[in-house]
Amino acid sequence: MKNPETQQDVSVSQGIRMMFYVMKPNETSFQRLEEVPDYVKKATPFFISLMLLELAVSWIRKGKPPGRLDDALTSISAGVVSRLPSLFSRSIELTSYIYIWENYRLISLPWDSPWTWYLTFLGVDLGYYWFHRMAHEVNIMWAAHQTHHSSEDYNLSTALRQSAFQVYTSWIFYSPLALFIPPSVYAVHLQFNLLYQFWIHTEVIDNLGPLELVLNTPSHHRVHHGRNRYCIDKNYAGTLIIWDRIFGTFEAENKKVIYGLTHPINTFDPFKVQFHHLVYMWTTFWATPGFFNKFSVIFKGPGWGPGKPRLGLNEEIPEVTGEEVPYSSSASNLLKIYAVVQFALMLTFYEETFADKAALTQVTLLLRVCFIILTLTSIGFLLDQRPKADVLETSRCLVLLMLYKFGHLKPLIPSLSSAFEIFLSICIAVWGVRSMKQLASGLWK
Repeated sequence: MKNPETQQDVSVSQGIRMMFYVMKPNETSFQRLEEVPDYVKKATPFFISLMLLELAVSWIRKGKPPGRLDDALTSISAGVVSRLPSLFSRSIELTSYIYIWENYRLISLPWDSPWTWYLTFLGVDLGYYWFHRMAHEVNIMWAAHQTHHSSEDYNLSTALRQSAFQVYTSWIFYSPLALFIPPSVYAVHLQFNLLYQFWIHTEVIDNLGPLELVLNTPSHHRVHHGRNRYCIDKNYAGTLIIWDRIFGTFEAENKKVIYGLTHPINTFDPFKVQFHHLVYMWTTFWATPGFFNKFSVIFKGPGWGPGKPRLGLNEEIPEVTGEEVPYSSSASNLLKIYAVVQFALMLTFYEETFADKAALTQVTLLLRVCFIILTLTSIGFLLDQRPKADVLETSRCLVLLMLYKFGHLKPLIPSLSSAFEIFLSICIAVWGVRSMKQLASGLWK
């Protein structure tokens, strides 16, 4: 076997091919779980490259970007939040799988067999189909998954809008594979299945001809993200659309798709994006009479109500006209640019945290996570033009300056250290003055 260290490298060719699930078994088979590369982490430059390519193609073909800046920032913010739990522990999708494998496996298929590789490809994809379907049909699971559907745009940044809690139910649907598939093989396909779904979140690709019969494509997935009545609860596929064709949930794209939730949340606040449906469920649970009805609020569909079918009534889904206007921030262009700059600084801090996590204490990691969440929340408040945004941003900039002064944050260009400190000081002064004006006028309550 090759040295594990050399196996961690992913070439440019492999990086491109892993985004489209066209890797070969002999280059992605590993005996031990520790040898499996973190393909998702290594995909970051390919995420960025494809997003820039989508931007260029959209400008050339349509004369405009593929989405809105405020929506894209919110989508990437959700992606950042979804990865934060992995700073503290291995994903439950892996830990649960390993536990079942070590204690209950029936047989051990050879880790280096192409047959095992292709069987795992099908098994993971089928498991994803049923998880994804249940995430739309079981309210408590929808409470997590709705995060991904809350964007009213449809572009590659939408693919990054992920829930922080979805993995706590998805593992159930992959666990049968642990009875016979080695964890190292499963870990490879779990990542490839996720990566494949990135590129299908786009409007710049129309129809892929015969491939539409077998593969999940941008056209099929656009239907899945639609809030049109004909789009609801359709096309759950991860990689292969054949599962939807087999189980009766396939729908072809035939009318203009309007994206987002049937009842848009109209916010860029990352906490509301993640938790708003849980809050709604809590309220509905206590307002619904009867034990079995309360049970149904949790485990039946999000459209269910007393006297209705398990998944609710299709006619109660709001009609779309095709003229819907997505919720957009009323913030000035200057403020949006400021948000992008602060978001970029946060991403630098975020990447440093992941790179250094082995050397950081749990307390330090927790404090860093709190600052990242504080930054994302503040940016969301600024984009929503919330009354408390100025005070929150003043506090956040003070924390950022302290992190810099104590050596926990370094500028990308060391020669600009003084300029960076001056910039933060100006931010604190500007937001501090705005906060004092708000407090003086009694607007901050």
